[in-house]
Amino acid sequence: MKKFLMTAVLGMFALAGFSQVKWDAKFGMNFSNMTKIDESKALPGFTLGVGMDYGFNENWSLQSGLMISSKGFKFKEGDWKDKYRPIYLDIPILAAYKFNISDNTKFVINAGPYLAIGLGGKNKETDEEDIKLFDKDGYDWKRFDLGIQYGIGLELSDRYLINLTGQNGFISPVDGGDDPKNMTFSIGVGYRF
Repeated sequence: MKKFLMTAVLGMFALAGFSQVKWDAKFGMNFSNMTKIDESKALPGFTLGVGMDYGFNENWSLQSGLMISSKGFKFKEGDWKDKYRPIYLDIPILAAYKFNISDNTKFVINAGPYLAIGLGGKNKETDEEDIKLFDKDGYDWKRFDLGIQYGIGLELSDRYLINLTGQNGFISPVDGGDDPKNMTFSIGVGYRF
């Protein structure tokens, strides 16, 4: 896994030598849940990181990055609360299509696969001790997730970014049951250097 991460990071830096590569910093708010879990509710969280945009021509580009995202879900009944909050490193690989809607504004549509690596996270239940999600002494969730990411956005003056993004996971982090999967929607802003 360390080899894969190093290869991905070095690949991004290798692309930086080309003039078509643009780098950006992004942050935003997300709402996540798990499919196939009755009574679960969406949990607000955060996403932040760096992105890369490699333009093939005026309309098509390859977008990727390294994003730290909080995901999860919650239950609530009266005064009792139960939150599952995993933190992931997301690595999307997206094809993006851009077109001008005014002189300084481009509309962007992107889609492609993402890989997520569980960095940590806890289960917090009212009046109970926290339990680690990815630890063998905790819930022993699977650390890896793979899924599809899709989104729309705006590029303003080729510097400012506004994005609406969705993710649907293909791999259940838990064994057994109905195989629930991660599902996340986020709104974010960014600045391109």
